[in-house]
Amino acid sequence: MSFLVIGECVADIVRDPGAADVVHPGGSPANVAHGLARLGRDTTLLTQLADDASGRLITGHLTGAGVRLAVGGVPARTPSAVVSLDGRGRATYSFDITWTLSAEEPPATPAPVRHVHLGSIAAVTEPGAATVLALTERLRPAATVSYDPNVRPALMGEHEAAVARVERCVALADLVKASDEDLAWLHPGEPPEAVAARWLALGPAVVLVTRGGDGALAVTREHTVAVGAPAVSVVDTVGAGDSFMSAVLDALAGRDRAGLAGLGRAELAGLLARATAAAAVTVSRAGAQPPDRAELDAALAGDRG
Repeated sequence: MSFLVIGECVADIVRDPGAADVVHPGGSPANVAHGLARLGRDTTLLTQLADDASGRLITGHLTGAGVRLAVGGVPARTPSAVVSLDGRGRATYSFDITWTLSAEEPPATPAPVRHVHLGSIAAVTEPGAATVLALTERLRPAATVSYDPNVRPALMGEHEAAVARVERCVALADLVKASDEDLAWLHPGEPPEAVAARWLALGPAVVLVTRGGDGALAVTREHTVAVGAPAVSVVDTVGAGDSFMSAVLDALAGRDRAGLAGLGRAELAGLLARATAAAAVTVSRAGAQPPDRAELDAALAGDRG
């Protein structure tokens, strides 16, 4: 089972009150790729990286976990985000990011690709977003697709246009994961279940909604399943949703479209339990550090105990 993740790498400059700034490798798609590799999955990340200190830090971080890199262009500097933490470890972001992936000189991607994951800034930021969507459309006949909007309001532009861009990606996907904060920005005042149901009508078989300390929700055409979050001492929330996504993709590896559409209530509950356990491991330590398989299995065993 080979995974292709498409999207940005970002140097997260973590700013915690009373402490010196710390730079962590980040970027939602990069975090998902890293999490998949940590779980032992064959993973390639199609991204952009500069030959600077941050780029070298991120390259070592990803390749050290086993991620293959397909670099589509070298920006002047590696994108960065200042991640400001509040007293409870919750993160807010400000960005210095460009995304210029070009279809004119596409980098080599693995063959065959059985699953494509896209999301975040790279899926909606031009000029590179058009290349992301075109590549996904080209690979989709032979591969399932997942999408995480990972909304960053400061980068989304005019609201109505942003919603249209997000929902174009939703329509390409078989599985969508979004946070309750994403949905509140995209569709203010609407219950997550209502947004999930409308997105299902666009094409996906499964919509997952993460709700922080309140757990997560899975919605299909047949079922709605909710689970709570494991109790954990939070260091910070950076990368939690990406660890959730990696654990979901790992658990569903090998499922074709019919298999995703046929997920039952018990399977959905187990999927959410595994993914929330992965997120709980990540929030218990600084930065986007997803669990490996042994850590994830131990976390699940401890939660069941």
